Amino acid sequence: MSALAPPSSGFRIALLALATFAFAPDTATIAVAGELPAVASRQRAEKKSFTDGEIVEGFLKTAFGAEYHLAGRVDRIRKFDGPVRVYAESERADRKTQLAKVVADIGRRVQHLDIAMIDTSEAANLRVKLVRDRDLFRTISSFYGAEKAREIRTSLDPQCLSGFRKNDNFEIEHSDVILTVDNGDFTFLDCAYEELLQSLGPINDTASVPWTMFNDNVSMGYFDVYDQYILNLLYDPRIKAGMTVQEVRAVLPQVLADVRAWVKRVNDLKE
Repeated sequence: MSALAPPSSGFRIALLALATFAFAPDTATIAVAGELPAVASRQRAEKKSFTDGEIVEGFLKTAFGAEYHLAGRVDRIRKFDGPVRVYAESERADRKTQLAKVVADIGRRVQHLDIAMIDTSEAANLRVKLVRDRDLFRTISSFYGAEKAREIRTSLDPQCLSGFRKNDNFEIEHSDVILTVDNGDFTFLDCAYEELLQSLGPINDTASVPWTMFNDNVSMGYFDVYDQYILNLLYDPRIKAGMTVQEVRAVLPQVLADVRAWVKRVNDLKE
């Protein structure tokens, strides 16, 4: 996509600003989340037990609304309604390998989401562009236009970003993610998880929920348990694109019970 989507498409973007992060130098090795000390320490301290109210609050605050939107309504559920195929555009084989592991991890942990990497762009409905940090603004300009790119840089100074285009039924038809490759392994993984997950639907950031990566004050670098609840709720077949908050609330008790069982099993959580 070379410019903004038309207003009827309801295009929106989420941006992650990491202005205070101390960037680590790139290494030749391919680090995965569990191998990084910054990730391991977060996993050891991770909160994994939540009340129904805490889970529902985070889901409603991220699945509805939008941190930064260009057009269209944001008061409906937005999600893919079919397989998600991810194509990565990059000359960095190491980062593409890391990205593939992130995609596979998401696929393992979200029960009703069919997501996988593919080798050609034609069949992709989620495209990831991996760029050098110095090329980020030029890439944003090519996606959203120079005027919007200047506004984004001035107001948010993003390190990475994602956006999607939906149809009139609020089904996501196409998502784009832009990630930088040269700001260290933790930043790459933190951005990759957040932006890939937001490009699947929960596009709204919230500062009032301290356990979600969809909070600009939180950096994870891995797919935490709390956000697994959010994505599994979103992709349960009973939560449909286009639903209102009231319609979602009506089915959430039954859906949440099943999601709890799945997240417990896939993470080997104790009672």
